[in-house]
Amino acid sequence: MSATAVVPRQASLTVPEPAAAPARARAGRAVWFSRLIRILSVVVAIGVWQFLTSQHIRLWVRFDTLPTATQIVLAFRHQLATDTYYLDLGQSLVRILTGFGLAAVLGVSSGVALGRSRWFADILGPLTELARPIPAIAIVPVAILLFPDDEAGIVFITFLAAYFPVMVATRHAVRALPTIWEESVRTQGGTRWDVLWRVVLPGSLPGVFSGLSVGIGVAWICVVSAEMISGRLGVGYRTWQAYTIVDYPGVFVGIITIGVLGYTTSAAVELLGRRVTHWLPRGQETAK
Repeated sequence: MSATAVVPRQASLTVPEPAAAPARARAGRAVWFSRLIRILSVVVAIGVWQFLTSQHIRLWVRFDTLPTATQIVLAFRHQLATDTYYLDLGQSLVRILTGFGLAAVLGVSSGVALGRSRWFADILGPLTELARPIPAIAIVPVAILLFPDDEAGIVFITFLAAYFPVMVATRHAVRALPTIWEESVRTQGGTRWDVLWRVVLPGSLPGVFSGLSVGIGVAWICVVSAEMISGRLGVGYRTWQAYTIVDYPGVFVGIITIGVLGYTTSAAVELLGRRVTHWLPRGQETAK
């Protein structure tokens, strides 16, 4: 009996390690294949756009009124050679980073407070729920009246757009934490601050970064809209100006710039989230 019991245990300890190398090779090939598919999807989309616009195709939409991909590329090359393009780029980035930074700080702190404090939830909870459904872009007239200059108003709109996704995601993440985590800290003599720093903040990080990822995207939508309405500089302002002077390739230069900026900042937030929450167990992820 004892001899037969020892054999399976020894067999389980002698798993051949070289089997991990082919698995890593397959994972690497899968990553590169996924990247190739993503690049090809963009190339095919550009090719389809070029065909539809250059051949003046009219289906249920009118592609004959839109610029071709080559015209947009030429307009992009022209814009890249001007100082105005980089000035607008820098202005929009300053606005988005300022507004989003404020939303991240206040959204996380108020979300934790709403999730942890009954008193705080009773006082500010109804106000946030009443204000949350209002589109941030609808506050533009109020921002114009509130702030002495357009710059502060645009930053305020950007902050407001990003604040609610961050706050709501943080609040739900805090409320979803298992109570046994807090009880285990308290049974060891931990204080409220110990629970906050050792349980609440680390445990809610995945939800927090989920809200930050959504918030940065919404912030871009609203900062561009605000620039179109009341801005004097910025990518959104320049895109709308190109439309008013019937520079349709310039319009698409602005659209593509906004898309690239939004993708880059969102990817940066998600990368930071993966680095901060590296201790979490993860499944097989597709590299971005």
